[in-house]
Amino acid sequence: MSSDPWGRVDETGTVYVRTAEGEKVVGSWQAGTPEEALAYFERKYEGLVVEIGLLERRVRTTDLSAKDAQTAIDHLRTQVDEHHAVGDLDALRVRLDKLVATVEARREERRAQKAKQADEARTAKEALVAEAEELAQSDQWRSAGERLRALVDTWKGLPRLDRKSDDELWHRFSHARSAFSKRRKAHFAALDAQREDARKVKERLVAEAEALSGSTDWGPTAARYRELMADWKAAGRAQREAEDDLWNRFRGAQDVFFAARSEVFAERDAEQVENLKLKEELAEEAEKLVPVTDLKAARAAFRSVNERWEAIGHVPRDARAKVEGRMHAVERAIQEAEEGEWRRTNPEARARAAGLTGQLQAAVDKLRAEVDAARAAGNNAKADKLARELEGRQALLDQALKGLEEFGG
Repeated sequence: MSSDPWGRVDETGTVYVRTAEGEKVVGSWQAGTPEEALAYFERKYEGLVVEIGLLERRVRTTDLSAKDAQTAIDHLRTQVDEHHAVGDLDALRVRLDKLVATVEARREERRAQKAKQADEARTAKEALVAEAEELAQSDQWRSAGERLRALVDTWKGLPRLDRKSDDELWHRFSHARSAFSKRRKAHFAALDAQREDARKVKERLVAEAEALSGSTDWGPTAARYRELMADWKAAGRAQREAEDDLWNRFRGAQDVFFAARSEVFAERDAEQVENLKLKEELAEEAEKLVPVTDLKAARAAFRSVNERWEAIGHVPRDARAKVEGRMHAVERAIQEAEEGEWRRTNPEARARAAGLTGQLQAAVDKLRAEVDAARAAGNNAKADKLARELEGRQALLDQALKGLEEFGG
């Protein structure tokens, strides 16, 4: 018979292992010596030790699921309980029990972590839903659409909740996206309709602009182009491709007209500058007639200057008032000379002036006599009143005498 601290082999070849509950039969050995029998079953024990050690390491260092870990533990426990090995089987059972506790602790830890993750996922998804529902009312079509797509990607990266909660939140999320898409589609459909209307309006404007491009009726046509531009701005934008093409045609038609007008105006401006030089020379010639000494000669000379003036044509607008003012000043001087000559040579006017002078002289003489009489009578108040009246009549008489002198005395 052979034995060691954890087992023995009896004379019949039966192998036993010692446990806290007493000896347990391990098996029968007939193929060799008792020592070989013990060594064989000790190696089986060492195999169990290795397997348990490996399982402990897997539980400690990997994400082995609690279910798989428990299955492995149960398998090893069966082998230990079947007593087909010689060694400290009770120590193996203790290690397996500790491993069960570890796995259970890990299970609870994972359950708590999963619950925490679920709460975090619920909070995150509720936030996504709230933002999506807010974005559903936005008119910022590009940025809101991009943000909603980003929210979908974020949603896909979050853990699923329980089916009921996840479905409810997804329904709200999906509904918000659908509502935004529906509003955006309606907006762009209306925008397309508006742009089509704008295209039709602008085609009519382009047709008229092109028809006017050859006009030489500069003022009214330029005014009409300004009206067409105002109508163009009020029409809104057409589709991008049509807008660019129509604008190029519209602008091109205007450019043709205004380029032609500018060319004509440039020629006209040059002509008007030359006209101004000629009119300034005529104004200088006319100014030499003042002061008027020979009315007849001055009148004839001014008529000659004026005829040449009228034949010249327009001058630049900003110089017109000054040069015309010089001519008007000469014309007024000649007119005043004519009026003076008329007064001197008109018999009826002379007679009227002489008659008025005589009447005023008689009135003055009469008032002077009345003043003297009042003074002599001692009626100074009456004399002062008459003297004031005399003063006024005398002033009129002096003015009349001066006028009479203009008729030659």
